[in-house]
Amino acid sequence: MLVVGFGSGPLQANCYLLAEAAGGPCVVVDPGQEVAGPLAAALARHRLVPAALVATHGHPDHVASAASLSAGHGVPLHLHPADAELYDGESVPLEPGTFAGLDVDVRHTPGHTPGSVVLVLETAEGGRLALTGDTLFAGSVGRGDVTASLRDLLAGLPDDTVVLPGHGPATTIGRERAGNPFLAGTGA
Repeated sequence: MLVVGFGSGPLQANCYLLAEAAGGPCVVVDPGQEVAGPLAAALARHRLVPAALVATHGHPDHVASAASLSAGHGVPLHLHPADAELYDGESVPLEPGTFAGLDVDVRHTPGHTPGSVVLVLETAEGGRLALTGDTLFAGSVGRGDVTASLRDLLAGLPDDTVVLPGHGPATTIGRERAGNPFLAGTGA
């Protein structure tokens, strides 16, 4: 699996491109503020074509460029219905399914927003990814009141799951279980 990520905009929200391999369709996750230039460069560098846009939640730093990208590439934005009111453009309900040849499990993790989700994928190489948006960061969480969502999320993910958060560096579920102070007492 090809995973390309970069921060953009004033809040340096992470935007990710996911594809089976270079030279084919991809999923664009969290096309936020000021992604047009870095996204165009990454698409060209890896010869990728957006097949779907997916948002982990509806805050502008994660969806601000979605409408223009949707129009430019003729693909919809998939967004949890509980966050539809946060987004000014058109979206379709985000449900588990196959996007650009990748099977994506969608786990609803309300708390940061009513429609926050975590995207979980298994790689062809045998690994597992969790794109956590603003639910879980390296060493932190998006809000302190997401305990139930985090407990439910972490209960089903092994320690070697790679976490690709909405802001900041990548981590693993095991590292967060062991050292994230916000997970203490959640039973995760």
